[in-house]
Amino acid sequence: MKHLLMLFIRFYWLAIPKDQRRKCLFRTSCSRHVYSVTQERGLWQGLTAFRYRFLNCRGGYQIIDCAINGKAMILPGGDVIGAGDIAERFLISWPDRKSLPDSDEVPAMH
Repeated sequence: MKHLLMLFIRFYWLAIPKDQRRKCLFRTSCSRHVYSVTQERGLWQGLTAFRYRFLNCRGGYQIIDCAINGKAMILPGGDVIGAGDIAERFLISWPDRKSLPDSDEVPAMH
């Protein structure tokens, strides 16, 4: 049965281009994490990982600065993860984000 879940995830990777998938809060994408857990520990652990990620990889998180450990994220379920598990795009401060236009910059129309 674990192979069925892994096959479903592989189909997801092939069917939906990476740039059209929902962006994950975690450094390791949810599908990659669930695939890895399922492969290493079996179906039930894979389904448990899927449920955890499904319930926590969404809005409702809060990023905090910790004096001791640096940045951390409080997930919607109340768990706290450290900077090593947070997607890099959340660790970059807003002024450093090169992909965002300046507030008074209007995108060109083509």
